[in-house]
Parts: sequence; structure tokens; C-alpha cells
Amino acid sequence: MQLRYSFRLYPQPGQRTALARAFGCARVVFNDAVRAREDARRQGLPFPKAADLSRTLITQARQTAERAWLGEVSAVVLQQSLRDAESAYRNFFASLKGERKGPKLGAPRMKSRKDARQSIRFTTNARWSLTPSGQLNLPKIGEVRVKWSRTLPAVPSSVTVIKDAAGRYFASFVIDTDPAADAARMPQADQSIGIDLGLTHFAVLSDGTKIDSPRFLRRAEKKLKKAQRELSRKQKGSKNRAKARLKVAHAHAKVADARREFHHQLSTRLIRENQAVAVEDLAVKGLARTRLAKSVHDAGWSQFVGMLEYKAARYGRTFVKVGRFEPTSQVCSTCGHHDGPKPLHVREWTCTACGTVHDRDHNAAKNVKSAAGLAVTACGAPVRPEPVLAQREETGSQGIPHGNRAA
Repeated sequence: MQLRYSFRLYPQPGQRTALARAFGCARVVFNDAVRAREDARRQGLPFPKAADLSRTLITQARQTAERAWLGEVSAVVLQQSLRDAESAYRNFFASLKGERKGPKLGAPRMKSRKDARQSIRFTTNARWSLTPSGQLNLPKIGEVRVKWSRTLPAVPSSVTVIKDAAGRYFASFVIDTDPAADAARMPQADQSIGIDLGLTHFAVLSDGTKIDSPRFLRRAEKKLKKAQRELSRKQKGSKNRAKARLKVAHAHAKVADARREFHHQLSTRLIRENQAVAVEDLAVKGLARTRLAKSVHDAGWSQFVGMLEYKAARYGRTFVKVGRFEPTSQVCSTCGHHDGPKPLHVREWTCTACGTVHDRDHNAAKNVKSAAGLAVTACGAPVRPEPVLAQREETGSQGIPHGNRAA
């Protein structure tokens, strides 16, 4: 399984200039590739191949006066930008043919220098390395200080340098994990759990545990409103407006980081304590179009479920998604009687068949566990882990670098 480990970077002023130059060159090459494709489409010509684009847009362009500054950055960065353009077109055509799952994708568009997020990628051929002092040595940029929050479990195969909307720099390493080592790290468990996600409580477990919703966005709304109000009063194009924009970006980044940390801690705890985890497949996109949209986005259910899925696959656990049309809130978990739909304000109800008083969310969590077929695993029955795709893949991460580059 391929995972990404991100660490904060602290480049010097000169290194920030070099990174900005690399971001700009990668963006120009990407836009040139999109323009070449569009010109060929308008003229009715076949699309140029990747080798032809590499020779024209990089090798020959660096020898001209108009594009001579492309030689100031690593050639691997430019090649990876071309690969990103090829991947974008490949996904676009697969979406048109119905071969790609998910929503329909549009054709690749030009990148703007004002984009909030900039990134460049270095693969093995770029000869990047980690110094003995723990710094990241990048070609034509230098040794950048890294804030190591943990050690790398394996030798990374590529690194992506990212600048986010708040002006922060990150190094994202691609790691090929060892399944045997991951399974040995996680203690054995013989329990299974069903999870009902909600807004009043972020999650209610089938064993009765209720996890409160932190509401990170709601708690930061006052500060966000003030920062956004100050931004709206600044003149467009001024330096004060740029400073105010960074304040807004920092406030949003703080909320996103806190939410991500909460999801990581909770998902890791659930995977560690249970051999099997079941969760309901919620229609988040539909719920995000209702009056509860802000609360739904604040909860971040999709991010949390994605973490559960890839961590279960990594550590040999079973992860099951129950269909969204399963009547988990309408069926009595004791006798199985279907008691019909109930409005949202009804948090407790009594089964008309057996007389059991149910907490709405706790009963739904029990039904999620039963619908996933995990009810017998609490008695010690073996659970077989199902294969799940990797969390995230990154283009150009194939191959193992030579030498020891782990921290």
C-alpha cells in the first residue's frame, strides 16, 4: 500500500524564491501542454504524444530565448508536470466513456499563477536526498529544514513540495508500506463495531459510546467572520488585501487541521480496538444541499470514512459500508420489527411490537452492525479482511531510490 507522509518545511528566503521559480516553470509547462492539445483538437490533428511534447516543450524550449529560464529548475519537475497533464486528459477521456467512477470530469484547464495551491514533484531521477542532519536536499533549491513529527517507516520513492493557501510549505513523501510489519504493529482484537454518524453526536457506536461533535467551524465562526469582514474592506490588488487574505487562509487552515487531527485520532482508536468496523454509506453530497449544509461540511464524514477504510486495509481489519437505503433508524434492533420512518426531532421511540425503548442513534448503530453481518464477530468468530484499494496514489512514485534516504 502506498501512503503519503507530510511534514512541515521551513525554507529560507532564497529557497522560497527558488521554489516560486520552480512552481512557475511547472505551471508554464503544464499550460503549454494543454494549449498544444487544444490546438491539435481545433485543427483536427491527432493529439501529440508525450515524447513529442517533452522534446518540444522542455528540451527545445530551454534552448530558445523566450523559455531559457526553464533551465533554472530541475528537468524532473518539468517532466512530472507533463505527466500530470497526461493523467488529467486520461481521466477526462475515461470519464467521458464511463470507465471512471464518480462525477463527470471536465477537460483540463490552464493553471493560474494566483492559484491557492502550488506543488512540484521530485522522483528518484531528480537525486533528491535527506541529509544526516535531517534536512531535505532538493536539486537547484538546496537543503531545506524539515520539522520531523515522526520517523519514516520506509525509504520514500518520491517527494512533493506543496505550498498551501496560507503560505505554508509541506513535503509529502510517498511510502510503500510493508503489510507484515503493519499487521505486527497492530494488536489483535476480537470485537466488531457499528458506527452511526450524525450531527448532534459525531458518532454513536453500537456498544453505546457517544462521541461528541467538536464543531470546529462553528467554534471558529466569530474569528472567521472578523477576518473575512476585514478582507472585504481592503482595496483589490493592494498589499493590505494580500495580508488580509493570508489571515483568512490561516484561520481556515487552523480549522481544517484540527478537524483532520480529530478524525485521525478517532479512526486509529476504532481500528486498533476492533477487528471489524461497519459504517453507513451516507449521501453527503445530497445532505450538503440542504439547510444543514454548514454542519454537514463541518463534520467531515467523508474524510473520516476514508481514513477508516484505508487504515482497515493497512492493518488487516475488515471495513464494511452499509447501503444508504438500509432502514437503520426504522427497525427495532431487538426484535427486528419495522416501525416506519420518524422525523428527526424524535430521538427516542418505543417499539410497538416488543415494547423496547430505543435511543434513535444507538439503535441505528446496532442495525448498521447487524446489516454488515458483523454481529457474530463479538463472540469471537473469525473475521476475514477484504481487499481495499490504497488510500492515495501519486504519479511518478514507482521505483525505489538508491541509498538510504529515510530519516
